[in-house]
Amino acid sequence: MNELIKTYQSKMEKTVSVLSEEYASIRAGRANPAVLDKVMVDYYGTPTPIQSMAAVSVSEARILVIQPWDKSTLGPIQKAIQASDIGINPQNDGTVIRIVFPQLTEERRKEICKSVRKQAEESKVAIRSIRRDANEKLKAMKKSSEITEDDQKQLEKEVQDLTDKYCKNIDDTAAKKEKEILEI
Repeated sequence: MNELIKTYQSKMEKTVSVLSEEYASIRAGRANPAVLDKVMVDYYGTPTPIQSMAAVSVSEARILVIQPWDKSTLGPIQKAIQASDIGINPQNDGTVIRIVFPQLTEERRKEICKSVRKQAEESKVAIRSIRRDANEKLKAMKKSSEITEDDQKQLEKEVQDLTDKYCKNIDDTAAKKEKEILEI
């Protein structure tokens, strides 16, 4: 019985971790190497993440520096960043690439916050979907006499408690990200 609950708990944890990864890649006016996580560079015909080809560091609050281990990859890295949806033009000085993050306008901050709330709501919908799947599984187990009605009620309560816990976790994560965006 606990195995069943653990299965659904791990699905809920995965949903929250995916949301956290998405939040990490949101450009919030500060230099954050995570914005490059989804950028792939065509390296000898193979899509390769920038972090595998170069040292990525934050030199100042709003400047990200990319120093490739192989200087011949400067061009392809710059092209990959320009082609991505980051929306910032990288500057190549022949040895490193600098990405300067502009200050966010108030309007842009509000747009980003709206996106953060939307992603949080989508994650909560996913959590509730996991709860529904768990409850359907418990009803099927009760119907096939694998568990008693009391067990079903107890397990449904545990699933609901997990749902509440992870939805609150999502709300807290979203509030923290919104605060970070608005304070920059």
